[in-house]
Amino acid sequence: MSDNLTRLQNIVGKQLGINPIKIKPEADFGKELGADSLDVVELVMAIEDEFEIDIEDQIASQIVTLKDALDYIEEKWEK
Repeated sequence: MSDNLTRLQNIVGKQLGINPIKIKPEADFGKELGADSLDVVELVMAIEDEFEIDIEDQIASQIVTLKDALDYIEEKWEK
């Protein structure tokens, strides 16, 4: 398990009150983790802070699973 995935699981767990170990990469923020639109905005902001990146609104709207967020972060860091 990658360090970035663990960091993401911790962020999501803290924001949504879920045990990070139970958060799977394919988990949908809204459908499976119960995040509403405000939760998602707060998650994006927390991810931006943690990873020191800027996620454009158009991209943020396409991030619906933990894996989507992980892929975006790792792609950003490669550039």
